[in-house]
Amino acid sequence: MELTCPAPAKLNLFLHVVGRRTDGYHLLQTLFRFIDLQDTLHFSLRDDGTVRRTNTVEGVDEEQDLCVRAARLLQSEAGCALGVDITVEKRIPMGGGLGGGSSDAATTLIALNRLWSLGLPRKHLMHLGLRLGADVPVFVFGKNAFAEGVGEELQAYPLHDAWYVVLFPPVHVPTAQIFAHPELTRNTVSITMRALSKGQLSGGQLREQQLRNDLQPVACNIYPEVGRYIAWLNGFGKAMMTGSGACVFAEFADRSQAEAVLRQLPHGMRGVVAQGLARHPLHDWMPD
Repeated sequence: MELTCPAPAKLNLFLHVVGRRTDGYHLLQTLFRFIDLQDTLHFSLRDDGTVRRTNTVEGVDEEQDLCVRAARLLQSEAGCALGVDITVEKRIPMGGGLGGGSSDAATTLIALNRLWSLGLPRKHLMHLGLRLGADVPVFVFGKNAFAEGVGEELQAYPLHDAWYVVLFPPVHVPTAQIFAHPELTRNTVSITMRALSKGQLSGGQLREQQLRNDLQPVACNIYPEVGRYIAWLNGFGKAMMTGSGACVFAEFADRSQAEAVLRQLPHGMRGVVAQGLARHPLHDWMPD
């Protein structure tokens, strides 16, 4: 038996650092949006208990691959004797703040829950996902979401249709480096989901004055290329870095507007047009 499954990227439509826990983890508020830029994962059932990745992914050792780690964690937690061959087709840039590794891990949990006939509920898979990384649970949750805590406290947040120009600066921004930087803002005032729900997310005063990515100034200071990409994209709409970078994006009302911007991309810059998704493509693959 085989399954072929998508693993969509995410954007952080804002990302605020509102505090820090005693264990050093930062407390965040963010709004996750899924987009149709995606990796594709292929799963082939094995009956010998072996879990392996069948192809090479540049820069990612098989033993450290989140897909392999997710499969083995699920196998161990469920006491499953079955195994799997995993093939990963990467389209989401790595180290860009688009959540590719986390999304791959979540898709692995969802797909193997079905392939191995485990029948585990969504919350159980979200709990396992958190052990793999803070961004994994939202992909299992499967809906665009307002997130708090370290990113794992999720509330579904419906978003309007939108298209995005997503640019890929040619730098790798280490997340730990950004969060450890002494100049990082760590005391942004918390906002409420209710304030966002009053329409202030789309063009209102709250968006202009408060919604931002607190990691962006530090990333741009260390990696000026990120700032250069943001400056260019700002000429067409409000541009922002996603996650800890390096990828940046701007939102547009329709595909034609986004494609018109992408056609003007200077030589040497890379990017794509992506559509915002209402929810994860595999949302209905597990019981709530």
